[in-house]
Amino acid sequence: MKKLFLAAGALLISGATFSQTLSSATSTTKYGLKAGVNLPTYRITSGSTSYDTQSALNFHVTGFADVPVGGNFSFQPGLSLQGKGTKNTYAIANQEFKRTENTLAIEIPLNVVGKIPVGPGKLFLGAGPYIAGTIAGNIKQQINNGTETSTDMEFGNDNTDDQKVLDYGANFLGGYQFDTGLLIGGGYGFGLANLRPNGDSNNKINNRVWSFSLGYMF
Repeated sequence: MKKLFLAAGALLISGATFSQTLSSATSTTKYGLKAGVNLPTYRITSGSTSYDTQSALNFHVTGFADVPVGGNFSFQPGLSLQGKGTKNTYAIANQEFKRTENTLAIEIPLNVVGKIPVGPGKLFLGAGPYIAGTIAGNIKQQINNGTETSTDMEFGNDNTDDQKVLDYGANFLGGYQFDTGLLIGGGYGFGLANLRPNGDSNNKINNRVWSFSLGYMF
């Protein structure tokens, strides 16, 4: 657990320092805050077979800086609290089981965003890498007779752990920014890190996350 909080603290400090450096470099830097719904899944790879699990329901909250870099482009570093996970339903001996994993990560996205003036605002499209540290999670299992169990997840690189701490990948986002500062957007997170402890190319778990958000640019 100590390693989890050290990783989260390092991500928080580096993200805050990076945003402060950028804001001092330009007087036109703006700041935004957005929040919304996540629909996360896992991409499971076992041997030559890969498949996506059912989507769970989670949330995200993200603060970010908007730094103009020329033309209609901006650089948007941020600091985000991201809920991820998955949901599965299966049957054993005429009993239906529902298994839900919910994880919580501190994430640093580094996106480049292009903006096109349209109507009373701007359309925007962007992409960039992210790095994240998972700080908590639990597994809930329900049986159709009403029995429910909940277990805290363990994070690390040992065979007894549920997932690795470190996650990284690519973000893709788009939406509309009104001149008033209101933001409406969506995105997709494509995880590249193998989250399975001691996994390999034939034994992988990767995050996949659709997101929808409302926000405001100050």
